[in-house]
Amino acid sequence: VTKPKDLVEETAKLLKDYAIVGWYQGRMEFGPRALGNRSILANPTKAEMKDIINQKVKFRENFRPFAPMVPLEFVSEYFETAGETPFMLNVVQVVPGKRKIIPAVTHVDDTARVQTVKPEQNALIYQLLHAMKKLNGVPVLLNTSFNIRGDTIVRTPQDALHCFLTTGMNALAIGPYLLIKKA
Repeated sequence: VTKPKDLVEETAKLLKDYAIVGWYQGRMEFGPRALGNRSILANPTKAEMKDIINQKVKFRENFRPFAPMVPLEFVSEYFETAGETPFMLNVVQVVPGKRKIIPAVTHVDDTARVQTVKPEQNALIYQLLHAMKKLNGVPVLLNTSFNIRGDTIVRTPQDALHCFLTTGMNALAIGPYLLIKKA
């Protein structure tokens, strides 16, 4: 357990190296999607991340897809959409040249249920996406709800710790703290 000076930068380094990170920040969201306050995050540039998360974290069928999050200013580089989709409600085509770059969030029909992020919407996630762009050139993260199959999204810090400790997540960013499991 550490309290890094720059939680975003340290988390981005873990994500760059394909760690699966529980992200518990700010107020809980209400609605059908995890939008960055109660999320499980991963680097979407390796196709097998989808299967790893489904098998070792979510404990669900391997065909189940995951959604990408991207800063609004980069959405048209990766997704064929004309505007904002802050609530992950629209399915759009992944730009053909980007499908192999973000395979873990590209569905079998070459679509994705994208979430755009602006700084005023979620400043930490926005910073994290930009940190990823600096580290690996890709301002996109795989985002799924912070829960396992059959459970509600984590509500309390205790829920977050339990989910982290009983799944294949590698790290947990909770408030200003970063917990990392030893290999």
